[in-house]
Amino acid sequence: MRLLLVEDNLELADWLGKTLRQANYVVDVVHDGEDVEHALAAGGHALVILDLALPRMGGLEVLRMLRARGNRVPVIVLTANASLDGRVKGLNEGADDYLAKPFQIEELEARIRAQLRRANDRTAPVVACGDLVFDTNTRLFSLAGETLALTPREHAVLEQLMVKAGRTVSKAALSAAIYDFETDADPSAIEIYVHRVRKKLEGSRVQIATLRGLGYLLRHEE
Repeated sequence: MRLLLVEDNLELADWLGKTLRQANYVVDVVHDGEDVEHALAAGGHALVILDLALPRMGGLEVLRMLRARGNRVPVIVLTANASLDGRVKGLNEGADDYLAKPFQIEELEARIRAQLRRANDRTAPVVACGDLVFDTNTRLFSLAGETLALTPREHAVLEQLMVKAGRTVSKAALSAAIYDFETDADPSAIEIYVHRVRKKLEGSRVQIATLRGLGYLLRHEE
């Protein structure tokens, strides 16, 4: 899953970005509220982590702008203002969740997982397609009970296909989900990552079907 982190504290942003990438998220970081809309225009972001105290355009103004323009991307607000009035104001402006600084990274990760489950109309932390299982808490895949070893890009591709199992995912959508701003996106490389994941699913009844001109479909063959 690709996340957008909006935080003007460079040290905190760097630490959070690295920590979330270690948890197999793709993370883009911006430090200014005015950069948010441009960043989201690139597409592929499943969730925004938004600080409120931002230069040029504050977090609440960013929220108002996004919601006024119909952007429903889940937003978790981070702020040093832990007052009831502050929380209520942020939620009323369109935030989906609210976390006061300082916070424990485990709590932020749990809130991210909860919002992503909700966005994908899921309540259970475990997603299954035949004998392929994805635990959204540990962010690990297993196949027939055995942990599936995946590179970060393979993981990102399979996660996108898994949460949309039974639905077609375009090559462009996969590309937008796995490449951050600092990487030169190569759409043709998606075919390579899909091929590698297919090899790792061999021997199971879980297949990645190619729908020519449309994209890819993860399905379980009975």
